[in-house]
Amino acid sequence: MLLAVLTATLMAQRPMQMPAALKAGDTVAIVSPSSVPKAEVVERGCETLRRWGYVPVVGRHALNDYHGFAGTADERAADLRWALESPGVKAVMCSRGGDGAVQVLQRIPLDVFARHPKWVIGFSDATALHSAQVSAGVMSIHGSMCEGIADREEKGDRDSANLLLRRLLRGQLPSYSVPHHPLDQTGEATGRLVGGNMSVFCGLAGSDYDFLNRADEGLILFIEDTHESMSKVDRMLHQLEIRGVLGRLRGIVVGHFSKYESPENDFKDMYHMLHEYLQHYPFPVCYDFPAGHNSRLNYPLVEGCTVRLSVTPDGTTLAFIGQ
Repeated sequence: MLLAVLTATLMAQRPMQMPAALKAGDTVAIVSPSSVPKAEVVERGCETLRRWGYVPVVGRHALNDYHGFAGTADERAADLRWALESPGVKAVMCSRGGDGAVQVLQRIPLDVFARHPKWVIGFSDATALHSAQVSAGVMSIHGSMCEGIADREEKGDRDSANLLLRRLLRGQLPSYSVPHHPLDQTGEATGRLVGGNMSVFCGLAGSDYDFLNRADEGLILFIEDTHESMSKVDRMLHQLEIRGVLGRLRGIVVGHFSKYESPENDFKDMYHMLHEYLQHYPFPVCYDFPAGHNSRLNYPLVEGCTVRLSVTPDGTTLAFIGQ
C-alpha cells in the first residue's frame, strides 16, 4: 500500500511532456481499447488519415469481439502497448469509445506511457487513457475518433474540428473563443487542463492512473458525459467535493451532457443543476463549451497542457499555452 502511494506521488510530480508533432508520412496506429468498432467505420477513419498525409496501421486485435469489447483485456492492452512502444508509430487514435479501457490500464504500467510519449487521441471511454497519460507526465488529445473524423471529412466540413485536430497534430496549439452562456461565472485563471468523461475519470479516483492526483499543481477541469442522470452527475460532483478536489481547482469548463432525462429534481437541465453547486466556488466556470458527446464540433483539447481560461460577459476564451 505504501509503495502504491509513493508511486502515485512520484508520478504526480513528473514534469509534463508534449509529444512530438507529426509530419507527412508518419504512421498513426488505430487501436480499440474499449468496445468493438464496426470494420467499415475503422476503414473510413483510416481513409481520412490517409487524406491527411498519414499512414494508418490497424492494431492486430482492433476488430475483435469479446462480449462486446474489442477483444479480451489482454488483447486490447497488447495492441495499445504495441502502439506505444513501436518506434515507427508516431501517434495513437482510438477507434471508438464505449466501455472497457479501465481494464487495459491494469495491464500497462504508468512508466510505459512515460517512456514513450506519443499523442493518444480519443474521447468518451478514452478519458481513462488520457488520465493515465497525464498521470505519467505526458499530454494527450481529447478529440474525435474514426467515425467523427470520417463523417466531417466526407461532408466537406474541413473548417471545423477536423482542421483544428490536423493543426494540433502538426504542432499548432489552439485558442478557442466561444459565446457567453447565461450561467457562466466570470473570471480568469491559468492552470493545467484535465478532464473528459466524468463517470470515467471519477471511476479512477485515488488510483495511480488518476490525473486528479495532480490537483495541487493547479488544475482547470473539463467535464462532460452522456446517458448519465442528473442525480448520478450530482453524486460524482459531490465525490469531487468530498475528495477536496473542487476546492483546489482554478476553473471548470463544462462541455456537453447528452441523453439524460430532463427536468429532474426540479432543475431545468444539467447546467442548472451544476450551477446550483458551482456558483459557490470563486473560480471561473464556462458552460456549453463545444466538446464532448453530441457536439457537432467537439473541439480537440490538450489534456495536461497549461491553459489560460478567461470568462467574461462577452464570451469565453480558452488558450493553450504549452508546458
